[in-house]
Amino acid sequence: MKNSQFSYPENIRFACSRCGICCGNTEQKQRHILLVQSEVERISGFAGQQIPEFAEKIEGRAPYVFEMKKTREGHCVFLKGNKCWIYSKRPMICRFYPFELRPVADERFEFLCTNECPGIGKGRLLHEEYFRKLFQLALMRTRM
Repeated sequence: MKNSQFSYPENIRFACSRCGICCGNTEQKQRHILLVQSEVERISGFAGQQIPEFAEKIEGRAPYVFEMKKTREGHCVFLKGNKCWIYSKRPMICRFYPFELRPVADERFEFLCTNECPGIGKGRLLHEEYFRKLFQLALMRTRM
């Protein structure tokens, strides 16, 4: 479905099963948890860690300027068991999962959905308002 700024998947249901698959690498996919500047600052203050302890500087991925570090097992450094211990301050990319926002044209974007998430097809039907809130979060975090 389309609105003037973005399109999104129609008739999709989603409920997080808290499996943790989104927080690390799988056999099929190497996960990149990208962060904007305001997110690393927010996480640093919340976790009481300096930025280099949990994130590495990256280039060429604007608006993202950092990537979250991972454990030897390929999971986010903030994943403990299947729980995120920075959940209330988690990055935008984590809040979006299992959806991803991609540019498609001048000031037009598209929400894509991954089929690797076991929560797809479960839970409540997502409407435009759900995606609008995600889109507004993206605008707010990338313009800071």
